[in-house]
Amino acid sequence: MKIHEYESKIILKEFGVNVPRGMVGYSRSEILDKAAQIGYPNVLKAQILAGGRGKAGGVKLIKNEQEAGEFIDRILGKPLVTKQTGPTGQIVRKIYIQEDVDIRKELYISVLIDREKETPVLIASTEGGVEIEKVAAETPEKIFYEYADPHLGFQRYQFSRMAFKLGFRDELTKEFINFCTGMTQAFFTTDASLIENNPLVITGTGQLVALDAKISLDDNALYRHKNFIALEDKSEKDPLEIEAEKHHLNYIRLDGKVGCMVNGAGLAMATMDIIKHYGGEPANFLDVGGIASSATVANGFRVLLSDKNVKAVLVNIFGGIVRCDRVAKGILEALETMDIDIPIIIRLEGTNAEIARDLLNDSPLKFKVAGSFNEAARLAVAATQNTTGSL
Repeated sequence: MKIHEYESKIILKEFGVNVPRGMVGYSRSEILDKAAQIGYPNVLKAQILAGGRGKAGGVKLIKNEQEAGEFIDRILGKPLVTKQTGPTGQIVRKIYIQEDVDIRKELYISVLIDREKETPVLIASTEGGVEIEKVAAETPEKIFYEYADPHLGFQRYQFSRMAFKLGFRDELTKEFINFCTGMTQAFFTTDASLIENNPLVITGTGQLVALDAKISLDDNALYRHKNFIALEDKSEKDPLEIEAEKHHLNYIRLDGKVGCMVNGAGLAMATMDIIKHYGGEPANFLDVGGIASSATVANGFRVLLSDKNVKAVLVNIFGGIVRCDRVAKGILEALETMDIDIPIIIRLEGTNAEIARDLLNDSPLKFKVAGSFNEAARLAVAATQNTTGSL
């Protein structure tokens, strides 16, 4: 779960991380009032859950009240389009007012999970304010890594070693160690999957300040942090994703025409890949999990069909823990209660797959049973290209 910059800074401050003074405002008058409290010059920052705000005009150094009003009128309540939002952008509903900071040097620092090494990693670079992917591609020697011990976590000597790599000496090294200590404590205590400060700046007085902050929290650990649930900004989520969550479905809307109902994230990715291979585009990522009961399938269909771009549905289930015949019965029970007027292609593989196919083929309901992964994908793509809607 992503949270806003101002919320991330509140959390980091609780762990002793140095952040600039700031306030968030929701209306023109409130933002102007708080900007006056912070004092000019200050920085106004659109609060949306996407990167690239600065390049899109969502962050601006403000010298006076007139400039603040002009920025608010241009941004507040309007969509901000960045490379991460897609062409429609995200509506700016709040603006963060932050004190101006005298910047001497910009750095990059983050802590996240390295999936290959299966351990947290501290990443830092002398190239702050730049997309870390660009630095990795063009000057990878400027990125430094320290890996946590799975049992002991990060050690103080690792922060000291990172400070040396970044060229810090004396008092700045001590401050950097304290900064990393607070940042990593926040990471572990909050069950975060990412904490990023880009840029982390050295001020004119030699202080380290997290000028920007991004925190992503692990959804699977929210039961341990009930207070974080309220931080989720549902206004920036697709309504269908919210509806899917109510039924414990993993759903992400995409731009294609083939609705996908799959069990397991790996199979979902493979299904989307093969749809594209045959010239189609997936309309979604929908993982119904390992049960695939009639209720789960019915809820999955309802979410899928709420997207008017869906012109065909591909049900691709692998029966491992759950038998295919039980999945087939769940599909039939769900379809008997629904009125669906677009093509449905079903492919079941795994335990009792032949029994399941017999059950489906004996049903009077309208759908196509595919004998293979390739056939299912070809049929689904062809159905979206057939203006008559038939298979």
